[in-house]
Amino acid sequence: LMFKQELPLMYPDDAEAQLVKEHMWDPFEYLMARKRDGLLKTEFPESLGNISYQIPCHGRVQNIGKKTEEMLKMVPGTSVHTHERCSGHAGTFGVKLPYHQQAMKIGKPLFKKMAEHPEGGAPDYITSDCPLGGHHIAQGFERNGLGAPELQHPLTLVRKAYGLK
Repeated sequence: LMFKQELPLMYPDDAEAQLVKEHMWDPFEYLMARKRDGLLKTEFPESLGNISYQIPCHGRVQNIGKKTEEMLKMVPGTSVHTHERCSGHAGTFGVKLPYHQQAMKIGKPLFKKMAEHPEGGAPDYITSDCPLGGHHIAQGFERNGLGAPELQHPLTLVRKAYGLK
């Protein structure tokens, strides 16, 4: 977000800041571009089961789209349930002691929705492109007695799907 949006807005006349903006990629934005170019290996030997995925706010702000969801859905034997609701973490808001309880309350509807996988039962994995948001979601699961699905970053899930250790 910083390099693709905030710095270019702060320095609109700086050609170098604009150049950096044009060359920054979200990892899944890059992977889907490689797929469009026919350069992405799409044979996945490992399935991932049921995944509850949260699209972080910064992904929506940058108009990246649902590239992570698109990639995860290519994995055979994998069901992805996507959520676009805020986790409540909001940058550093959720880790500050005076606001942590409020952040947990804000995220509670998301935590509950993520725990209800439409394929039945609890998700095998919970994930978000935002590492801090993902940890906040896992904490929300724990605090609300929603089970303990494994928290993994989407890139780690793709690595697992490729069978890489």
